[in-house]
Amino acid sequence: MKIIRGLDDISEGLEQLARLDPALGVIAEKAGPLELRIHEPGFAGLAHIVVSQMVSRASANAIWARILAGTGGAVTAENYLAVPEELRATFGLSRAKATTLEGLARTVADGRIDLDAVSRKEADVALSELVALRGIGPWTAEVYLMFCGGHPDIFPVGDVALRAAVGHALSLEARPDAKWLAARAELWTPWRSVAARLFWAYYAAVMRRAMVPLP
Repeated sequence: MKIIRGLDDISEGLEQLARLDPALGVIAEKAGPLELRIHEPGFAGLAHIVVSQMVSRASANAIWARILAGTGGAVTAENYLAVPEELRATFGLSRAKATTLEGLARTVADGRIDLDAVSRKEADVALSELVALRGIGPWTAEVYLMFCGGHPDIFPVGDVALRAAVGHALSLEARPDAKWLAARAELWTPWRSVAARLFWAYYAAVMRRAMVPLP
C-alpha cells in the first residue's frame, strides 16, 4: 500500500485522478493548492478528530487547547487519564464525547489496541478494528486512516461537506447520496483520499465554506 507522506504524493494523485476522471482536472484548477494535512497516528490523532466534530471549528479549537493545557502539552492516553475528573469536566466536551475519549484512553493505556499499528494495516481491517471502539463511527475511522495513517484510497461518503462539494462541482441537480457517491468514487481508485482532499478544498475555495474535517 502506497502511503501519502508529502505534497509530491498529493501531486502524483492529482495527476492520476485527472487521467481517471477528466472532470477532476477541471475541478482541481478551481480548488487551488491542496493541503497535505498529515498528523501522527496514535491517541492524540484520533482524539483530535473526535474533538473536531463540534458545531464550530472555534469550539473544537478551544476544547483542544484546554485538553492540551490539561495534559501538559502531550495528549497521550496516560496523560489524559491522569487529568483529574473535575478538570476534565471543564474541557467543554459533550457527555458522549467525554465518554468516548475516556474509553479510548483506557483501551490504549491497557494495551488493548495499538492505534499506530492499526493505522498501518489494510484499510478494511483497520476500519473494522476502529469502529469496534465505543464512540468511533465510520467517518471518524476513515478520517483517522486518511490523515494519521496516510491511506491513499479512502473516501468518506458520509461526509456532508464532501457530498455537497461533489454535487456542486459536478453540476448535479441535488446533493448525491452516499450510495451514488460511493459508486462514483470507484472511478478515483486508488487515489480516493486525494479526491476527498480535492473536494474539501473546492468546498472551501469555491463554495466559501469552512474546510472540514480538521483545523
